[in-house]
Amino acid sequence: MPQDHDLRAPKSAFRSTILLPVFIPAVLIALFLVIGAMSNPELAGQAFASTLAYITETFGWFYMLAVAFFLVFIVAIAVSPWGRIKLGPDHAEPQYSFPAWFAMLFSAGYGIALLFFGVAEPVLHYASPPAGAPETLDAARQAMQIAFFHWGFHIWAIYGLTGLVLAYFAFRHGLPLSMRSALYPLVGERIYGPIGHTVDVVAILSTLFGISTTLGLSVAQINAGVNYLLPAVPVSTTFQVAAIAVITLMATVSVVAGLDKGIKRLSVLNMVLVISLMTFVFVVGPSILILETFVQNTGAYLGNIVERTFNLQAYERSDWIGNWTLFIFGWTIAWAPFVGLFIAKISRGRSIRQFVFGVMFVPTLFTFLWFSIFGDTALNMIMVEGYTALIQEVQADNAVALFRLYDRLPWSGFISFVTVILIITFFVTSSDSGSLVVDSLASGGHPNPPTWQRVFWATVEGLVASALLIGGGLSALQTMSITSALPFALVLVIAAIGLWRALIIEGHREVSLQAFMQNSQRAAYRKPGGWKKRLSGMVDYPSEEKVRGFVGQVVQPAMEHVVQELQQKNWQATLQRDHQHCRIWLQVLKDEDIDFTYEIRLRGYARPGFAYPEMARHPDGDELYYRAEVFLQHGGQAYDIYGYEEQDVIDDILNQLENYLHFLHISPATLPWKLEQHDEMLNGEGTGRA
Repeated sequence: MPQDHDLRAPKSAFRSTILLPVFIPAVLIALFLVIGAMSNPELAGQAFASTLAYITETFGWFYMLAVAFFLVFIVAIAVSPWGRIKLGPDHAEPQYSFPAWFAMLFSAGYGIALLFFGVAEPVLHYASPPAGAPETLDAARQAMQIAFFHWGFHIWAIYGLTGLVLAYFAFRHGLPLSMRSALYPLVGERIYGPIGHTVDVVAILSTLFGISTTLGLSVAQINAGVNYLLPAVPVSTTFQVAAIAVITLMATVSVVAGLDKGIKRLSVLNMVLVISLMTFVFVVGPSILILETFVQNTGAYLGNIVERTFNLQAYERSDWIGNWTLFIFGWTIAWAPFVGLFIAKISRGRSIRQFVFGVMFVPTLFTFLWFSIFGDTALNMIMVEGYTALIQEVQADNAVALFRLYDRLPWSGFISFVTVILIITFFVTSSDSGSLVVDSLASGGHPNPPTWQRVFWATVEGLVASALLIGGGLSALQTMSITSALPFALVLVIAAIGLWRALIIEGHREVSLQAFMQNSQRAAYRKPGGWKKRLSGMVDYPSEEKVRGFVGQVVQPAMEHVVQELQQKNWQATLQRDHQHCRIWLQVLKDEDIDFTYEIRLRGYARPGFAYPEMARHPDGDELYYRAEVFLQHGGQAYDIYGYEEQDVIDDILNQLENYLHFLHISPATLPWKLEQHDEMLNGEGTGRA
């Protein structure tokens, strides 16, 4: 079993967790791009344009096929029996409440995109549909269905697959929280070498360019909003680059504050502002029409999802598909390492099914409601109220679309001001979250890299976005998103195969462990008179003191005997105890295949009401009773061994070890997972309370 793959720079007073084989190539490539784009903007713009045309024409089919595969794969995993598997030990609980979780993934996901495209995309498709006559009822229906398709299940399937792969391998199997871990079932320990380094470099560059695109769209819309509020401020690249610098500086404050205080609080603020804007426009806009179109367009989206998924306009040969569908899907794939890793970080303890349906369905429905409120309000202004000038204004500058919509609504100045603030906070959360993710990738998945590294990456993101704006504007940002997405799409396909292989092996594990589980739980009672002991265990509710005494007087000697016998047979076996939390665990290591842990842990539960009903409840709350529960590498096994004799404990240990060895024997490929369960327990799990 490999002992340590720490390839980071040497420790010094200036603490660093940088993984040099990943950090250096990523920084050099980003630096080369920045210097090239700023030294010759005209040549850079031409290069970006030709690259975009080549990739769209040559690899468009691959993007569409890959995204369709991601959607089908992740839904199939969620509805399968594998959906019950926890992203972490079996006993893990979610770290964040659902509202906070959704707010964070939404803010990191694509809040900026909704603000930018919520009005602009339906209006542009209405004016120039990919098929049929423009500015007709059919064009309006088509515009909304296309917007739903672009921002619906497909993009969240991309985010969800990336996050699921990362969370599963990191929290379930103790591998680094990094894209390289997804390849472990396929290449094994080579993820710590050049193969893993290459995957993480691709993920970093993809993330950098994806975030840069988002930051570019943000400052363009901020510039349009400020110009709307203060006409003396021009719409210019100079203002936008200056805005990137100022807001990147603001993002460092959130970086220093950390995940819970910085990103979480800003994310909740974002959601409050977003819902407030939606509610306002819904109330003052065509409310009944919005509800009707929401229902109708959702049905049309579901009815046409297969056809649109595979529609590449192969016969029309227009550039529409590259400017819209491929750009949005490519941008999403480029963002996938960032959003996926961030979602993974905040999703520990959820089941695969909860994760997939939470990540895909809730944001998608929210998105459909957003486009119905803003997009259909804009189309109603054009088609019913005669505000046709909105089409020309949006075509001239996509970033002004939302503010021109506000022109026809009450309190337009105040709402525009709130929107600018919202875009800025989305900018900050995107920059902060992005720097957190890139830093984690550049540190080999290190869980707690120093703050200065995140500040460094936030600065790099701002520089790359500024360079691309100077070198070619939003078209350059669009090009780099699609370009960087191509290699990462391949990585995602391989990652999906790796996840599928790992889940198959986990199925073998479950079959093996459950084959003898009933025998393990009742082994202590299969002796003459054992039924009395079994009955006692069902109706007695021991105190903490009794269970602690049982662990010290019965469990510990039993484990010591097993460890001594294994050591005599030249097996590496150890015994450790945490007296404070009353935990004792036996670990067996053998070559590179066996990593077995058997643990007994004190756990407290509220005494049920039917137990000793004649006794009054404690005034400060329920009294607790305690169990000596068995935990294996994948978490609690939900049975109690309190009352076993020493020989019974030994039998249970050997039964579980035998089950594990049987699993290794029947598995098609042995996975020597590096389970860091003990660190997870010390970080908040298993403190002696249920």
